[in-house]
Amino acid sequence: MYSRHEIVKRDNPVSIDDVRELVVHMVADAPPPNWVKVENTGNIQKVVTLLIPGLTTDLLNLPSLPTSATVNPNIPIEIPLLSDSSTSPLPFIPSRFSHACPTRAPGEQTRMHSILSTFFSGPVTGEEKKKRLAERLASERSMQNDPSRYLLPLDQMIENDYPIPSYMADVFEKSAGWLEVPEQPKDSLLADPSKRTKPRVYALDCEMCLTESGKELTRICMIDFESGVVVLDQLVKPSRPITDYLTRWSGITEEALRGVTATLADVQSKVLRILCPPPPSANPFTSKPSTPRPPAPTPILLGHSLESDLKALKICHPFCIDTALIYNHPRGRPLKPGLAWLTKKWCGREIQNRGEGGHDPEEDARACLDLMKKKLENGPGFGEFKTDYESIFERMKRSTKRSGPGQIRSAVVDHGNPSVMHGAKATTSVGCQSDEDVLKGVQEALGSHHFVFGRFTALATELGWISPKSDLNQASTALPPPPPSTESPDPASLQVVLDTLNAQLETLYSSLPPRTALLIFTGHSDPRRMTALNARKSYFETALRSGKKLEEIPKEGHFSTQESRDLEEAVAVARRGLLFLLLTK
Repeated sequence: MYSRHEIVKRDNPVSIDDVRELVVHMVADAPPPNWVKVENTGNIQKVVTLLIPGLTTDLLNLPSLPTSATVNPNIPIEIPLLSDSSTSPLPFIPSRFSHACPTRAPGEQTRMHSILSTFFSGPVTGEEKKKRLAERLASERSMQNDPSRYLLPLDQMIENDYPIPSYMADVFEKSAGWLEVPEQPKDSLLADPSKRTKPRVYALDCEMCLTESGKELTRICMIDFESGVVVLDQLVKPSRPITDYLTRWSGITEEALRGVTATLADVQSKVLRILCPPPPSANPFTSKPSTPRPPAPTPILLGHSLESDLKALKICHPFCIDTALIYNHPRGRPLKPGLAWLTKKWCGREIQNRGEGGHDPEEDARACLDLMKKKLENGPGFGEFKTDYESIFERMKRSTKRSGPGQIRSAVVDHGNPSVMHGAKATTSVGCQSDEDVLKGVQEALGSHHFVFGRFTALATELGWISPKSDLNQASTALPPPPPSTESPDPASLQVVLDTLNAQLETLYSSLPPRTALLIFTGHSDPRRMTALNARKSYFETALRSGKKLEEIPKEGHFSTQESRDLEEAVAVARRGLLFLLLTK
């Protein structure tokens, strides 16, 4: 039941944050929301949440959102019941739901933020925040200047597709030519702990080129963390003919590799000699029995998205620090920051600015060293954004609502590969190629999971809302096209998509167990005008920053004050969404 009197008090519509907290309240332990009443949440067996962009009041023939200043636009809209004479493009909605609750996507005046990132990431609870602060203070006292505090745990290495040594976990299948650094020897019980040496740290960066069999190593650079000395800088001859030197990124040219004879096996041998130091030898100038000395610890490798370098080397290593993970992207995880951006932001200098000359692996490796030193100087919180945010799956796993911590099982069923994005921390993550795959995946997950998320995109695709990323990325360098038409597609083809979606929703509904909460939210409205205006704005601002005068910019590339107002209006429209709630009997 919606709490009308509470919604009336709100300055804004229900947000995506509100939708997330409602889900966590029903599944786990979030406090009850004040805008909707849900009684006896302990009796709710499962929660299924569907994101279906494209459902609007106009498309569903629902009453439009009020525009009068005397009517509150945040109040849920009553959905008229279907009668014998009435029709609906999507009968499932009016036959199952009583209200459509207006929602608002996250964003600012001139842009809309990610719906998925906002839904799957929420603020850390006060209790958890205190716990983390205590752990951080204890860690800082015990490991003030020790880089090993930033070692990637096994689960994070697996999540980020690192090549894992077999003695850590049997999850990485090594093909011919792969090597793994031997397991670190155990300390002797007689060894003096005070004389235990700290592991050495080496920054590593590799460059690759494209060959007939894919990307292969062409150069490696390793630098000692303490001394800053380059311990290895080697050009490598690929095993297969080169089809593209990728000079723009690698800095490697045909001339640079001419005469190079070192192979990948040669480089692997050199790297292993650095990573597998020989055991300490006895003192030959004394006859006294020597106290057993602890073996030299296995060195730590430091890099940026280090898993790519290890794959190029075909080496599995147990101890890794990744600056792409210990530092945050400004929009939060699962996005990873670029090395050049991090170095400019936190070290105050520019790298990778050689243009077509490509990257220099020594420059990149030294940037990782500097970023690591900045972390040690300023503490774990340095360079982090949204440090008080976490995945909803981490929050669900801590909950004791369903027979103790770790008992809540969650599933994300989505297009593409959600396991490397918003579904990374879910119990189960299912990648799909079509809405039919999503329907099948959600149905299969229902039996063994408490929370299931699925996204249907066919409707948004038919409406023209989903644009290829390349079209958006070129906006700042190429003159953007005029705003696209926001008219609906051919009614007949649109109805075919709606009929298919309706059948899929009916099929899913019939599969839901008793006492299942079903939430359908649309996230946003038509984003095309907002996207087009932002592309024009980006082009205009980039041209001015590059030093062009106003008269040198084509008139069709100008961005006027009126267009700024149009952009704000387009963003406000795009951020509108709808939420539908029900509970099966």
